[in-house]
Amino acid sequence: QAQLAEFGGRSVQAGGSLRLSCLVSGVDYTRRCVAWFRQPPGKERESVAALYTIPNGATYYNRNLQAVQERFMISQDYNKNTVYLQMNNLNPEDTAMYYCAADLGGSVCGDWYVRGYGEVADYGVWGQGTQVIVSS
Repeated sequence: QAQLAEFGGRSVQAGGSLRLSCLVSGVDYTRRCVAWFRQPPGKERESVAALYTIPNGATYYNRNLQAVQERFMISQDYNKNTVYLQMNNLNPEDTAMYYCAADLGGSVCGDWYVRGYGEVADYGVWGQGTQVIVSS
């Protein structure tokens, strides 16, 4: 049974950096679409970035979040079954619960290319989330 576990969320000052980790277990890591979503307080969950889990797999970012594309980077350690989200120059608007999600079929990453963002409904496996709080 596929499981996702997020790590790395904490409180940080504005301008700081964090790296979130998503460990994929219980299933073969390769050829999945693994994404990061976030849910700010009182708002809907929104997609941030996605990665196709093959060596040098393609990455995708929510094109509606221009400021995020400039500051965040999704990556992976293929040998550790882990997807990362490096977040730089954080600001209070980045305060949210950050979730890792996986589409085990892998095809959803193609939808990111077409739509420019990810949809919550496309992902069947979710982690519990990790809280990021950015103070000014």
